[in-house]
Amino acid sequence: METETTPNIPTESHGHGMNGTDKGRAAIKTQFLTTKEKFHELLDSGGKDPNGDKAIDDAGPKEMAEDSLEEPQEKKCKVDPDEQERTGKQDSKRMRGQNKSRPHMKPTSYDNRRLCPSIIQERETKCVYGDKCKFFHDVAEYMASKPADVGEHCYLYDTFGKCRYGLSCRFARAHTSADLKNLVNEDCVKAMEGRTPVRNSLDKDLQWRLRKKVVPFTASEAYMKTIFKGGHKAGEGWKKAAAVENADNCCSAAVHSQCSEGKKPQTDNQGTEVSQENLALVKTIGPLTDADVIKLRQCEKKQVDFKDKLYLAPLTTCGNLPFRRICKRFGADITCGEMAMCTNLLQGQSSEWALLKRHESEDLFGVQVEGCFPDTMTRCAELLNNKIDVDFVDINSGCPIDLVYKKGGGCGLMTRTNKFEQIIRGMNSVLDVPLTVKIRTGVQEKANIAHKLIPEMKRWGVSMITVRNGDILSYDDAMKARETEVSGIMLARMSGYRIAYFYPILSDLQKCIGRLDEGLWVDL
Repeated sequence: METETTPNIPTESHGHGMNGTDKGRAAIKTQFLTTKEKFHELLDSGGKDPNGDKAIDDAGPKEMAEDSLEEPQEKKCKVDPDEQERTGKQDSKRMRGQNKSRPHMKPTSYDNRRLCPSIIQERETKCVYGDKCKFFHDVAEYMASKPADVGEHCYLYDTFGKCRYGLSCRFARAHTSADLKNLVNEDCVKAMEGRTPVRNSLDKDLQWRLRKKVVPFTASEAYMKTIFKGGHKAGEGWKKAAAVENADNCCSAAVHSQCSEGKKPQTDNQGTEVSQENLALVKTIGPLTDADVIKLRQCEKKQVDFKDKLYLAPLTTCGNLPFRRICKRFGADITCGEMAMCTNLLQGQSSEWALLKRHESEDLFGVQVEGCFPDTMTRCAELLNNKIDVDFVDINSGCPIDLVYKKGGGCGLMTRTNKFEQIIRGMNSVLDVPLTVKIRTGVQEKANIAHKLIPEMKRWGVSMITVRNGDILSYDDAMKARETEVSGIMLARMSGYRIAYFYPILSDLQKCIGRLDEGLWVDL
């Protein structure tokens, strides 16, 4: 029996990586490797295979060569640039954006055959648009023109007991009765009562107050007064908000003190006492604590055990909630949201607050914020501490993006140690959860400074430090990295290349990981 052999492609190896390969090069099988010369030979041959026996598709070599040189019809410009320059006219309604020369590919055939939302949501009132509504109101007519279902089971109906898409669902046969009504599984609905699958959503009232700058940041302002010489004043919006909150607290405290002095409750003209139902309507402030007077010490804050846990890195653009949810099913212990800009969070941007959402399966979850000034970072930390549910907050001081670095954020914080210290101390003063930091080995090439910053950050109050630039491309690399006495290893972008990366093995942190990348952490 003959076996097909693949040519060995020589690659230079200087042994800089942990497994003997070049630093930064993944261990890819030889049958999947090629060279630039072979790739260009394939293009020049008109799509033929390397042996030159036959073409890749049914088209002839002449047609393939012509098609490869000619621009596709959908990418051609609608107006000739020379003709436009000669006539001097410009289409005012021309398409803009990266794909401006391409046609609109979104299908619109289904838009004209949609069911009215008032019917889908089973509203008691009629459609507000009346006869002007362009959607279907006749259920029988809609079902006759609706495309065929794509499956027998509806996930929303099986999980939550009710599908919010109703008859418009592409799995509607699973929850549609004979008289075309949306079915409801009462047992599943009762089981889901009180559960919140996704937390940390942005409330509309909070969003409005953030945009109007009427959210008080009393703890942050108190800290900023200690670091600014001359007592720099904060913005008028923040001071006004603090004054409003103090006024509300004074009113509540007055009611509480009136009750605590032993005064009798109010009576009517006939001398009868106020009923217990009316007493329940009296505004009180609840238990009086000293949390606003005495700050928590570092040892009194919530502690998180990061040691020997599998940490999924906060991956920008791909570490979203669905991806983290899948990783939790495969064995990830710690998850962290994508990088969020602190200024955008303080402005109440919905797109930025979406990065803070937490799924109910994420039992150990943190958020990562980026900023370059102590005032905004401290206010952001206080806002997160009061409004969302997280187990730790991470500072991104390793981001190499030019837009972030030129403003002094990201890895630029590693060279601004004074501001870095103010940010860490300020966020620690307003947080009730641990504060972690992500750094790199250095900012400039061949100039490592991480070993100098780590002792300082420990003194500033950081609970955990993640050092990136890992280049861990295999299981052997991970085990060699653990021999350096680090507390754990972080899974970064290489986690998205293989799905079987989180399977545990019964031994000391033996994880069957396809590939690991970019992270060792030091637990302080």
